Amino acid sequence: MHNSSWTHKIKISKGHYNESDMLSENAFGIYFEFLDEANLIVSFKPLNDKFPVLTKDNNEAVLLNFEREFIEEDDIEYALEIMMLFNNSKRLVVKGTDKTEKIHAVIHMITAELSLETPSYIILKTVLKVLMLHLIRFQNNAFIDQDLNQKRVFQFLKLMEISFLKETKTEYYAAEMGISEKRLNQILKSKLNVTAKQIIQQRQITEAKRRLVKSEITIKELAYVLGFDSISSFSRFFKKFVKVNPSQYRIEHT
Repeated sequence: MHNSSWTHKIKISKGHYNESDMLSENAFGIYFEFLDEANLIVSFKPLNDKFPVLTKDNNEAVLLNFEREFIEEDDIEYALEIMMLFNNSKRLVVKGTDKTEKIHAVIHMITAELSLETPSYIILKTVLKVLMLHLIRFQNNAFIDQDLNQKRVFQFLKLMEISFLKETKTEYYAAEMGISEKRLNQILKSKLNVTAKQIIQQRQITEAKRRLVKSEITIKELAYVLGFDSISSFSRFFKKFVKVNPSQYRIEHT
C-alpha cells in the first residue's frame, strides 16, 4: 500500500487530551492514562461516539486514534473483537507492572515507526494488532472477575454485535440468554443505565452513520439492511437521534 494512502489514517500524540488531535468522529480512539508504573486507565472512543470523561491534564497520557479502514483488511473474527473491545466498555483498568510495561513497549514501537520518514504499513499494522490483542485479553480477563450480571451484560453485547442487523427485538436476545425480557432490562439498567432497546438503537445509528459516510449505499438499501420496512420509517428513526435526516447527514460528512 502506498504511503500516502494510509499515513493519515493513524495518529499518536502524548500529553493532555485535545480533541483536535482526533482524526475525525469516524475514527477509533484510545486514551492511555498512566497513573504510575503499575496502574493504567484505558478509555475507548467507538466510531461516531465520544470518549467518557477524561483526565485532560495528565502529561503522561497517550492518545492513539485510527480509522476503521486500518483494520478492515483483517479477518472477520478479529474485526468483531475490535468492535466489541470499543463498544463493550468505555473504560478499562489495567493493573500490574508486567501489563503496563507491555502497553508502554507497544506504544513506543508505534511512535518510533510513525516518526520515520517512510514508516512501514506492514510493521505498523502488525504492531497495532499486537496492541489490540493485549487490550482484548485484558478486557476478557477483567470480565472473568465480574459478577454474574456483569457477565450477562457482556453476553448481551457480544450477541447484539453479531446479530443486530437481523434481530432488533429484545425478546430475541432474552431468549438466547435464557432469561426474561424484564430480567434482561433490569440487568442492563443496573449496570449501564440503559435498556436493551436503547443499546440496539444506538448500535443501529452508529452503523447507519458509518455506512452513510464510508460507502455509496442508497438510503433505501441502508433502511433495508438495518431492518426497516420503508425509507420514511428509517428517516424518522435516524432524525430522532441525529437531528437531521440521512441524506443531510451524508452531505455534511462527506
